Amino acid sequence: MLFHFDFANYFRMLRLAWGERNPYARRVYLAKLLLWIPPVSAFHAVCFFLDGILFPGLHRTKIVKPVFVIGHARSGTTLVHRLMSRDEGRFSFFRLYEMFFPSLLQKVVIRKLAVADARFLGGFFEKRLMAWDEKRYGAQRAMHPTGLVEPEEDDQVLYYSCASGFWITKMPYMGDLDFFYVDRWPARKRRRVMRFYAACIRRQLYLNGGDLTHLSKNPVFPGRMRALIETFPDARFVIPVRNPYETIPSLLKLMRGGWKALGWNEARQRRCLAILAEQSFDTYLHPFQVLAEHPEMRRAVVDYRDLVSNPAGTIEAIYGALDIGMSPAYRAALASEGARAREHKSRSRYSLAEFGLEADAIRTGLAELFERFGWEEPPMAADEGEAESG
Repeated sequence: MLFHFDFANYFRMLRLAWGERNPYARRVYLAKLLLWIPPVSAFHAVCFFLDGILFPGLHRTKIVKPVFVIGHARSGTTLVHRLMSRDEGRFSFFRLYEMFFPSLLQKVVIRKLAVADARFLGGFFEKRLMAWDEKRYGAQRAMHPTGLVEPEEDDQVLYYSCASGFWITKMPYMGDLDFFYVDRWPARKRRRVMRFYAACIRRQLYLNGGDLTHLSKNPVFPGRMRALIETFPDARFVIPVRNPYETIPSLLKLMRGGWKALGWNEARQRRCLAILAEQSFDTYLHPFQVLAEHPEMRRAVVDYRDLVSNPAGTIEAIYGALDIGMSPAYRAALASEGARAREHKSRSRYSLAEFGLEADAIRTGLAELFERFGWEEPPMAADEGEAESG
């Protein structure tokens, strides 16, 4: 398969950047879109094409019963994904750096260079790369554990295709750019991007081991549940859920920090935050609506409170629901990982009023889930003293 590039979306982004009134943001957007994206995407396209020639066994690699961890941001998706990824010899997943090199050829070359660096240079380049990694991502790890070699959200493999939700953190034109409501896209466009996504997964499986199960974590994927089932009919789903009085303002605070750095004024920030808050309702409801249409799909719904109070027991329940066997070695590793997860505390404080949100509107919009999960009124300081989540 050829590399996918969303030209329509690219030119829409370019028009928005060209019309940007903030001089600093305009320069940043145009530099990225005109000077960086075209040559890098072209390089990826060439490498992606060469994969089929250099790795003839690639087309025989099958994606069997992939597992998708899907939920609202800050609901525990990161914690579930991190714990399950520790099950060595069972799962394949993308590390952050691998998503910015989507072709198999690129990944193989990078791994060979890493081996040569360790063998002949004593890890000279690795040490400097890890120092950069700490400088770049260290400050973010209190809120979201991340790093070049850490498991991350699959959506970023679509970044250089201009089809990734990650672009909203760079160009926050909420309402003008849609990376979320994929199930509403025209069938041809939806299937094209999903076929490319599957091709990227297939390359990762070929690299890591074709007998492994792909494990994905994506807070931006709730809006493409139908597309996922259409593309992966034997998929299995893990849906973490957490009180929206906590998750919604947490997400908005996270996004607002990046948008302020671009020099967006308060009015524009509030407009985008209002759209993002409205989208949160669909993020919560759409996965349950789609799964109700597909009772045959294996799924595990995870209450965040159970996840942070008993991580090991919750993961074991997920395995049972998805019909995944658990080895004694992983059960032991899970116990220690679960202990560390309980020890981690977040000291972030959020409030609904800070973002102009009303508790009654959230309760009304998500009434069925409030009743199902018994969520309480918004705490005085949401997230204080709670375990970190993603």
